[in-house]
Amino acid sequence: MPITTPLTELLGIRHPILSAPMDTIAGCRLTRAVSEAGGFGILGGGYGDRARLQAEAAELKGFAPFGIGFITWSLAKQPDLLDIALDASPQVVMLSFGDPAPFAPQIKASGARLMCQVQSEDMAKQALDAGAEILIAQGTEAGGHGASRTTVDIVPAIVDLVAGRVPVVAAGGIADGRGLAAMMMLGASGVLVGTRFYASVEANAAADAKERIRTADANDTVRGVVPDWSRKLFWPAPFTARTLVNGFIKSWTGREIELMQRADDVAKEYAAAKMAGDFEIAAVFAGEAVGLIHDIPPAAEIVVRIATEAEQLLAGRRNSIASLA
Repeated sequence: MPITTPLTELLGIRHPILSAPMDTIAGCRLTRAVSEAGGFGILGGGYGDRARLQAEAAELKGFAPFGIGFITWSLAKQPDLLDIALDASPQVVMLSFGDPAPFAPQIKASGARLMCQVQSEDMAKQALDAGAEILIAQGTEAGGHGASRTTVDIVPAIVDLVAGRVPVVAAGGIADGRGLAAMMMLGASGVLVGTRFYASVEANAAADAKERIRTADANDTVRGVVPDWSRKLFWPAPFTARTLVNGFIKSWTGREIELMQRADDVAKEYAAAKMAGDFEIAAVFAGEAVGLIHDIPPAAEIVVRIATEAEQLLAGRRNSIASLA
């Protein structure tokens, strides 16, 4: 039987599995594939590439269900990008890494639901005050940007805080049905999955980047500032980026002050490497879940795998409890 939770009922989806809005990786193709498989796909708004957002959002207009996610502090620099997103009629707008209050009224007036990713109780309270209808509790195991609290810590903390007012989605280190089942035992209504969908057929990423995720293990990731400072991106505290370790990160870790002093030259080197697909310099943003990823299947297969495994685990637990009654 499909897993029914407050999240699946609120969004009208079959499986409580959301795909993360991974910058340019989560394009319309991945978004659509996840939703068509019964999950909920979220298009990545990234750092505000207007032409890309217009093209990707236009491909999803009239499709349902789907969401669009933004880096909140970056959206604040180009707030009119929200108009482009809302014109596509997403069911959800996801805001992460910043105060959602300036954007909440417009989002809610459009009929879209506001979903906020948080990394602490204070951030959760801020999101609730802004009218968030779904919270994502993100642990430090997540790929890309995040903070320091672990998933197994932050999820029940946010679940206790909201006390049933809104669904809580778990994020960070989740790549299979065991992760979904475990998060539900912690009180979550579903999961937001990033790295596992990065290594999928539909992800808008280079084949070599996907292959590096497939062959990596959890010891091959690191959280830090080098990938951002190398792009002259200076994220607000407390957020840092988790990526796969490569030669470039190894060479600059511990030399961050020098990196800042040479920012112009380093940024040119990094941009050229990214354009060339050289991932010994350019970063692959991935989380500790890489240790659970061993193939690069279609996104629909990933959704079904996670859902089926979780359903079986949870059914087994219910049967075990019934046998003890």
